[in-house]
Amino acid sequence: MMRLLFALALALSPLPLFAQEGAPPPLANQQLADPAQEARALELMQRLRCIQCQGQSIHDSDAPIAEAMRHEVRQRIKAGQSEAEIESWLIERYGDWISFAPPASGSGLVLWLLPVLLLGGAALVARGRFGKDKA
Repeated sequence: MMRLLFALALALSPLPLFAQEGAPPPLANQQLADPAQEARALELMQRLRCIQCQGQSIHDSDAPIAEAMRHEVRQRIKAGQSEAEIESWLIERYGDWISFAPPASGSGLVLWLLPVLLLGGAALVARGRFGKDKA
């Protein structure tokens, strides 16, 4: 009985290997044939944030979602779309946060104003805390 269980466990042990993700999309890591298009793609990929890594651009990230996004950028550039069209499509799909330079309107306005508001609040707290000692 123990031999049968051992043989079954041994036979089932490589199954997790088959659960791995497939190969990246074809244009994820392959450069476009046209150097001008590839330069446009690289420039755009460096301006877009990986939604999984959160601190890296999709150009620098090895995450599967970044590979899919690189593929999408190259495919759309190859189809003739402009960087602005592609970026706005990705922002519509993933939100303003995907851009390293979010627009200063709508929810992007919060991203631009929040550091200023926090700094101002900290200055008021510091003034109130240390200003009382002089009086």
